[in-house]
Amino acid sequence: MRTARRSALIDRPLPEPSALPRRAPLPAHHPDPVLDVVVPVYNEENDLEPCVRRLHAHLGETFPYAFRITIADNASTDRTPLIAARLAAELPGTDWIRLVEKGRGRALHTAWSRSPAPVLAYLDVDLSTDLAALLPLVAPLISGHSDIAIGTRLARGSRVVRGPKREIISRCYNGLLRGTLAVGFSDAQCGFKAVRRDVAERLLPLVEDREWFFDTELLVIAERAGLRIHEVPVDWVDDPDSRVHIVSTALADLRGMARLGGALARGRLPLSALRRSGGDLAGDLPTGLARQVVRFAAVGAASTLCYVLLYSALRPAAGAQAANALALLASAIANTAANRRLTFGVQGHGGALRHHLKGLATFLVGLSLTSGSLAVLHHTAPGAGHRVELVTLIVANLAATLLRFLLFRAWVFPARRTTGPSAP
Repeated sequence: MRTARRSALIDRPLPEPSALPRRAPLPAHHPDPVLDVVVPVYNEENDLEPCVRRLHAHLGETFPYAFRITIADNASTDRTPLIAARLAAELPGTDWIRLVEKGRGRALHTAWSRSPAPVLAYLDVDLSTDLAALLPLVAPLISGHSDIAIGTRLARGSRVVRGPKREIISRCYNGLLRGTLAVGFSDAQCGFKAVRRDVAERLLPLVEDREWFFDTELLVIAERAGLRIHEVPVDWVDDPDSRVHIVSTALADLRGMARLGGALARGRLPLSALRRSGGDLAGDLPTGLARQVVRFAAVGAASTLCYVLLYSALRPAAGAQAANALALLASAIANTAANRRLTFGVQGHGGALRHHLKGLATFLVGLSLTSGSLAVLHHTAPGAGHRVELVTLIVANLAATLLRFLLFRAWVFPARRTTGPSAP
C-alpha cells in the first residue's frame, strides 16, 4: 500500500507557487551574515581543522561582509564531530550541525534550509579549489546579477591538476549531461557552488537526490526554469585521498539522469514558479522584439538555404509541387524547433508537441503561398526555367516568413504576462 501511494505521488504534478521576485543587490551595510559557507564532511578528522581555519582566515581577510561557516557532519564515525564542536566554539561565526544519515546532498539540503543568510555556498573539505575564486563566485549573487554561481574546471582560464582517469570521467559525465538533458553549464560536479537563498527556498523542495547527484539535479532544474547561472573558472588540484566511489556514484548519477529526464518530460516540475516576475529576464532586455527579429531572420536564412538545397535535390525526381511540399515540410519542422529554443527561449520538452503542431499549421500557410506562386508562374509562363522557379519560391518564402513570424509571436509562442497577478 505504501509503495502504491508513493508511486501516485511521484506521477502527480507539483503545485505551482508564485513566481520569484526580481533580483536586487544586497545593501552595503548588511547587519547579519551575508554569506554562509557550508563544509559537508564525513570522517574528515585529518582535513577538517586545517580546512576550516584556512577558510576562516581567508574570509576574515578578504570578504567585505559578515560571514558564517557551517560544518555539516553527516554521520561521521571518527573524531570529526568533536573537532567540529571545538572549532565552532573557538572561531567566531562558525557553527556545526550533525546529521544521522550520510549523503552530501542531504548535508547541503539541511544546512541551506536552516540558514538565514541571503547567499549560501559550499566547498569541499579538501580545498581542491583555490579560495581566491570564492569572492568572484559569490559577488554576482550579492550584486543581484545572478541566481546561482558555480566553479568550473572545464572552462577556458581554469587551471586543473588531476590524473587522466578522473579527467576523462569528468568530461564524459558532463558530455553525457549535455547530450541527454541538453544542459548549458560546463561543470556539474565541481564542489564549489553558491546560490541565493530566495532561489534555494524554491529549488530545494524540488531536488529529490540527497547524495552526489544533488548538485546536478539542482543545476538542471534551475537552468530549465531560466534562472541565471554564473560560471567561474577555478584553479583546482585533485585530492588523491578522495572518498568518492566512482562506479557506484556513476550508476547513481545515471539513475538520477533518467529520473530527472522523465520528470521534465512529463512536466511534473513547477518550473514557472522559479522564473523571475516583473520582466527580470527577457522582459527587461531593451532588444526584446529586435533580438527576436534578428534571431528569427538568422534561423529563417538557414531554413531557406536548407529548403533550396532540398528542393533542388528533389525536383528532378518528384516534380515541382511535390519537391516544394517535401522540402518545405522538412525545413518547417527544423525551423520550428530552432525558433522554439533560440528565438523565443522555450527550453525543455514541455509543450513541444503543441508547438510543433501549431508550427505545422503555419507550414500550411507557407505551403499555400509557395504552391500558389508556382501555380501562377506555370500558368502565366509555362516555359519558365528552374532559376525562375527558385526566384519565385524564394520571394514567396520571404512573404511566408514574415507571416510565420507574426503567427509564431502571437500564437505559437505567445509571451507570458508576468507584470501582474495571475487570474484565479
